[in-house]
Amino acid sequence: MKSPRDFKAVYLHRDPVDMRKAINGLSAIVQGSGIANLFEPNLFVFSGRRRESIKILYFDRCGFCLWQKRLEENKFPWPKKDPNEIVVITAEQLEWLLSGVDVWKIRPFSELKFEKVC
Repeated sequence: MKSPRDFKAVYLHRDPVDMRKAINGLSAIVQGSGIANLFEPNLFVFSGRRRESIKILYFDRCGFCLWQKRLEENKFPWPKKDPNEIVVITAEQLEWLLSGVDVWKIRPFSELKFEKVC
């Protein structure tokens, strides 16, 4: 698979899908959502109910590519409380997700505001 950074956007389908679906079934989900053009350089990420595997669909110049990663003992972290069916993440967040990092629990330092320096 190409590097996620080679793509314009990464769209994560939050609801579980039947992981028996292949290119035709997953591309129908993308077209039905209407969120992005299936033929542009975008990644579309799907997971099943058990979250032990991820499928990534993209179009590569002359055809569709489908990439899958299956975990043997762990589960992929997945957004639970996001109200949107489609969640947009960065290429960096996708790399973290594939490594097992829960990108939805990562919080930056809070911003500090000072009136003067001691």
